[in-house]
Amino acid sequence: MKIGMIGLGRMGANMAQRLTQKSHQVIGYDAQAAARKRAEGANIGTVASLQAVVDMLEPPRTVWMMVPAGQPVDDTLDTLLPLFAAGDVVIDGGNSNYKDTMRRAARLKDRSLNYVDCGTSGGVWGLQEGYSMMVGGDEQLIDRLRPIFEALAPSPNSGWGRVGPVGSGHFVKMVHNGIEYGMMQALAEGFSILHHKDEFKLDLHAIAEIWRDGSVVRSWLLELTSAALQKDPTLRDLQAWVDDSGEGRWTVSEAIDLDVPAPVISLALIERLRSRDPDSFSDKLLAAMRNEFGGHAVKKK
Repeated sequence: MKIGMIGLGRMGANMAQRLTQKSHQVIGYDAQAAARKRAEGANIGTVASLQAVVDMLEPPRTVWMMVPAGQPVDDTLDTLLPLFAAGDVVIDGGNSNYKDTMRRAARLKDRSLNYVDCGTSGGVWGLQEGYSMMVGGDEQLIDRLRPIFEALAPSPNSGWGRVGPVGSGHFVKMVHNGIEYGMMQALAEGFSILHHKDEFKLDLHAIAEIWRDGSVVRSWLLELTSAALQKDPTLRDLQAWVDDSGEGRWTVSEAIDLDVPAPVISLALIERLRSRDPDSFSDKLLAAMRNEFGGHAVKKK
């Protein structure tokens, strides 16, 4: 199958490379010439425009987008759609908000075009291990696209599936990432407790390795935790600053809209936000209040 891959950042390029390894022909495009050059170094054929992508695909065309969520997706569609013909397919494999996905799908449907949302998990390991894909869209259409998903998945019959109509793929991926926030926070807090028990002089990497086999908390996240602790047991080279890419916020917002309590995911998000404030005004004010009402000691700079 011949596929257009739009967006050749690390994950997009890795997915294009895996598709190529599985005997699919990929035509790659990225607005950045440097990204195209890197992809060519991995034997991915590239072109210099969206027009060239469309020209090299045979109807019904299939284009997979791996561009940042938000306006870049709409900008790409603005350029792409006038070049398309009825029956062509756009797969959004990025981390788009599912509400945006549903809006975009309606826009394409008005032009007799098809939109599929594919929540994609696997990160930098996907090239080697395969990707977990939560796919939303028309059932018959996804069945036609099955060879693409089978090539990208860990195996043809595992790690991917249609989860519902268009929008559902990104919705399920959003919740997946919210769960990920909570699991990561629990691991981080547990290892922090171990780290602060100075009298035992605990080897955190060794403990992570013990837990990897047979324990209730064994997981891929624990494997990655172990790898990180092996490289830098005290994490002295890292700042205590944790980014977020939006899905946790969306998950918490959706939980509120649905009246579903999600305290663990919500607090995990708040902890990430807290990590970005190295000079916390709220903590200073808490110390000042304790000093005011109880004369408790404060630390001055």
